Amino acid sequence: MIGDGMGLAQITAGSIAKKTPLVLEKFRQIGLVKTYSTKLITDSAAGATAMATGSKTYNGAISMNIHQEKLKTILEYAEEADWLTGIVTTATVTHATPACFYGHQPTRSRVNQKLAAEFMTKNIEVLMGGGWNYFKEGLDGRDLIAEAQEKGYFVTDNIEQVGDYRPEKMICLISAKLPPRIKERGNFLPLAAKKAIDILSYPKSNFFLMIEGAQIDWGGHQKQSDYIVEEMLDFDRTIQEAFDFAEKDGNTLVIVTADHETGGYSINGGSQKEGKVEGKFTSDYHTATMVPIFAYGPGAESFTGIMDNTEIFFKLKYLMNLEVPKSSSD
Repeated sequence: MIGDGMGLAQITAGSIAKKTPLVLEKFRQIGLVKTYSTKLITDSAAGATAMATGSKTYNGAISMNIHQEKLKTILEYAEEADWLTGIVTTATVTHATPACFYGHQPTRSRVNQKLAAEFMTKNIEVLMGGGWNYFKEGLDGRDLIAEAQEKGYFVTDNIEQVGDYRPEKMICLISAKLPPRIKERGNFLPLAAKKAIDILSYPKSNFFLMIEGAQIDWGGHQKQSDYIVEEMLDFDRTIQEAFDFAEKDGNTLVIVTADHETGGYSINGGSQKEGKVEGKFTSDYHTATMVPIFAYGPGAESFTGIMDNTEIFFKLKYLMNLEVPKSSSD
């Protein structure tokens, strides 16, 4: 689970606003993650590539190394081992962070249709987020929505209408391009996470699921504390879904971290009693500060201490008992 742009101040803001403990406070294995790319300040593409492939790269790269060679991702390793896989996000499904788990492009700019086409070459069971237009109006006039339905996907634009139905494969694209803020998109993220877990865990399957709270980052870019808070609370409700499943299942590892911090955010005032947060920003972009990582479940102890973001890939591959190279690519 990736809270895009989520640093300690963002987590603290969510905790103050909630007025009761965040679900993260139930996680007892906690560490810190270094986020630099080939530059000190990473972007989401390089940050997600590091976590997804175990390799540092340049900003803007979608799971490609500095030589623009494809890097196999954790999701692709899982697919090869017949694990079920899924992606859920409050960005477009072709946005930098989710794309790095299935796509390979030398740049993140203007490649939405290319990434949608790449997705169609995979066997990912669940895809939920925004970006309907990039599938409906695909490269070379392709209708990837129709193609997905032909491949057996249940396709919808409304997670709430799915109800108790549990398809084997599902695509839910809630917006033409970028999804709106929570006032308009509602309870999408926790509902999507719950449905994805329901699909991927049945019947007692091994599965890998990446869930992104994307718009925590957007609140930082816009220097809006209220935006950060509402997204943190939405992400907290989503973490609750994953935690509840893992607690009941007993054999599921949940990891919550960030690709980077956004905004140089700090809390300079407010009220714990009233749930009021007064924040300040030093930037409208990302920062180099380390971000927290929380783990719960089998192998959670592997994620304590200070680590590089590339180590997350290797730790996961070891715990998932998947074939993995001995060291990361340059």
